[in-house]
Amino acid sequence: MTIPPDAQDIAHFRALIAIHLGLQIDDAYQDLLARLLRTRSALCGSVTRYFDRFADEAWLQSELPLLARELTVTETYFFRNTDQFAAFSALVLPRVLAARGTGCRILSAGCASGEEPYSLAIAAREGFPEDSDLVEITAVDINPIALGKAAQGRYSNWSLRDTPKSIKDKWFTTDGSDYVLDAGVRRAVRFTAGNLAREDRTFWQPSRFDVVFCRNVLMYFCPEQAREAIDRITRVLTPGGYLFLGHAETLRGLSNDYQLCHTHGTFYYRRKAERSDATIADERSEVLRRDASAMSNDTSWVDVIRRASERISTLTRDSRVPGLPERTEAVPLDLTSALECVRGERYGEALRHIADLPREHANDADVLLLKAVSLSHSGALEQAESVCRELLARDGLNTGAQYVLAVCREAVGDVSGAVEHDQAACYLDPGFAMPRLHLGLLARRQGDSVAAVRELSQAAHLLQREDPSRVLLFGGGFKREALVAMCRAHCDAMGVQV
Repeated sequence: MTIPPDAQDIAHFRALIAIHLGLQIDDAYQDLLARLLRTRSALCGSVTRYFDRFADEAWLQSELPLLARELTVTETYFFRNTDQFAAFSALVLPRVLAARGTGCRILSAGCASGEEPYSLAIAAREGFPEDSDLVEITAVDINPIALGKAAQGRYSNWSLRDTPKSIKDKWFTTDGSDYVLDAGVRRAVRFTAGNLAREDRTFWQPSRFDVVFCRNVLMYFCPEQAREAIDRITRVLTPGGYLFLGHAETLRGLSNDYQLCHTHGTFYYRRKAERSDATIADERSEVLRRDASAMSNDTSWVDVIRRASERISTLTRDSRVPGLPERTEAVPLDLTSALECVRGERYGEALRHIADLPREHANDADVLLLKAVSLSHSGALEQAESVCRELLARDGLNTGAQYVLAVCREAVGDVSGAVEHDQAACYLDPGFAMPRLHLGLLARRQGDSVAAVRELSQAAHLLQREDPSRVLLFGGGFKREALVAMCRAHCDAMGVQV
């Protein structure tokens, strides 16, 4: 008789799933894990024997897909998030075809039952009917049931719920209640079994793809496994290639290898210049080192800023600049005086302190951000924008620089530009309150009370737990309580209580 798994067994099972499948299983699924572990371990005679088998690589090749079948989410549909397919069809695909001249190679990572890669194949045929044969699509997933359904190309009307009727009529035929996909579209996609959480040098070959869709996958991954998955994707994506994530996913905290793109009402990424695997590993080690060094017990406000989740020293993920000497312990960077001036709203004095810093630190990311903030508050908007763009050239995912640019754009009358940079900051960090507040104020000035209330309400909520460093840097001299009161006052004036 098999002994039922206890809490310790379930915790160990959860850890193994995180290691081998990348999945971060929530506590709410404790019962599901217990049932699954009981079922799988019974085949081995005991939980202990089952766990021992995880050291057998050959056995894992068959066991992991079975676990993934029970634990992964396969719900999707054709042309999900149509704005991303619009960006792909109107901008990304024509650019890749023009640049390469030999075609476009696409990876759909975590393809589930095939709706995403088939949507890409249809989009290519709709936009470039004469060049559709030049578009190669590879789709990978670990779930064998989902891959089996994808190979059949048969779908319910629910899977086509966001598909235009013209597309449905052109590329599908009906067979009872099912919709059967056109054979030519099915042939355009090559499906293969694969695990995004595990290394496979045969598959993850350098510069193998020009475009990668990996949507609504990383949101289920543990942070470390998500970083490793993005490292693999970066390896196979050609320099200048494009990466699409789900609307609720960002690369913030995962990679500094991409620039943020915003067209057709959606965000996506473009890979920067090629770097070696050794460089990527060095930079990831630097990120981890900084995070560890920030865990201090010092309660001074400067150290609070340094160790906060959006502390100045990590608002960029790479403070090194090619061609400049490495930071050394002999001349440490000390921003205490400049930060004190910002706290006291003495921005001109803060700029003088920044100017007096050792030359080797002039282009450090934390210095550049503090300089941009001080310049914007001093009215030197053009200079502030220039500094922000310099910072974004190295780290296009820098939320602080995006927000400062939004403020500068509004000040010169470019409302659409301000909204775009605010939206970029919100996308990169959904917990950042200030761009929400700014979007709310912009919407109210434009007469859009619905959007104003939505953004200001969200800002008031986020401000309750906003990091002290961001309130200091981006609050314009207002304290947390005053910013919350401002949001509520504007909502009250529009007849809504927050």
